[in-house]
Amino acid sequence: MATKNFSFLLTLGIFLLTLYACNNKGSETHYELDVIQQIERYKSLIDKTPEKELVDLETVIPELVSDIRYATTNNFTGQKIYDSARAFARKPVADALKNVQTQLKEKGLGLKIFDAYRPYSATVKLYEAYPDTNYVAAPWNGSRHNRGCAVDVTLIYLDNGKELTMPTSYDAFTERAAVSYIQLPDSVISSRQILIDVMTQNGFSTYEHEWWHYDYKDWGNYYLLDMSFEELDR
Repeated sequence: MATKNFSFLLTLGIFLLTLYACNNKGSETHYELDVIQQIERYKSLIDKTPEKELVDLETVIPELVSDIRYATTNNFTGQKIYDSARAFARKPVADALKNVQTQLKEKGLGLKIFDAYRPYSATVKLYEAYPDTNYVAAPWNGSRHNRGCAVDVTLIYLDNGKELTMPTSYDAFTERAAVSYIQLPDSVISSRQILIDVMTQNGFSTYEHEWWHYDYKDWGNYYLLDMSFEELDR
């Protein structure tokens, strides 16, 4: 009888643990962060606050040029992190970038985007490949990219699509990439300042270690997400 009781209790315990895990999927992830993983939960939240929806930037800004490096092996990890080359951001972020593009067009310039919304699981992979929190977001905090409120961008000439010369290439993790680094040709400093000025005028702030990274204001009001681009399309 004791053996039967033990077997019953063990089976019940396993069942309860499985049920708990299923009910909490999408809530507690690594480092006890609340990360939205279920598309149903995301849609429920968007129904209540539609202004927080993730939108396709190429739809909102048709002339936007993209070079989504993490959908290729041409990035610092040497691996494909994304399954597809897409750029999503929250609606207010997309609207602000559209204003940026309009202002730049008057100068014969435009934006090229390297990255925008980044699923939380991708942040974990990036940190595992390069665990330096000056350049890669700490997974125990999550990234502002995970909130759909950060973008990695540079400037291009509209007439030929060529990039303006910036202090470094994208994702060059050196002191030269810092926004305050000044041992550069005047023309490079000028190009970097054009980008800083137009982005900050539209609600973005710089990140001290990376000239290409910009955070949108009020990013703390947006929740962390871990949904693929394919899920967002569906």
